[in-house]
Amino acid sequence: MTKYPVTIALLFMCALTASAADDQVYLAPEAFLAEAFGTAPPPTMLWITAEIQPDIEKILGHPPPRLRQRYWKDGAKTAWILEEIGKEEFITAGFIVANDRIEKARVLIYRESRGMEVRYPAFLKQFDGVQLQEKQRLSKRIDGIAGATLSVWAMERMARTALYFHRHVNK
Repeated sequence: MTKYPVTIALLFMCALTASAADDQVYLAPEAFLAEAFGTAPPPTMLWITAEIQPDIEKILGHPPPRLRQRYWKDGAKTAWILEEIGKEEFITAGFIVANDRIEKARVLIYRESRGMEVRYPAFLKQFDGVQLQEKQRLSKRIDGIAGATLSVWAMERMARTALYFHRHVNK
């Protein structure tokens, strides 16, 4: 009878280890920032105020996960490292925005068991030059990937969020 709780604890620890092992780091955040700026400027914080929270909720389809968002800015260029749930796990992506357009999108860390095709350049280059239009829509249709629908949608939400945040901090 005393072995049963120990077995449950061991199974729980194995499950935690297995989920942590599923994280695929494709590009470290520091490397993404170096790619964006060379030498990254110090981070700045954007507070998610009552003024912008309704727009972010509309873009994400849920309340923003934090009250503040870190970003990096050099002149008119900003870099955003955002996280959004794909199907069950977070996807961490980086977006470089300049002149109100996405200059580059990168998947930094992918934690889902499927749908990792969103990390490939062939998919990500669709975001190049995309702008935010009225009703917080992207200016270009992003083609989906069979078997990765929720990951594609998460990437679109993060792209819309990065463009919205960029516009807000450059008012």
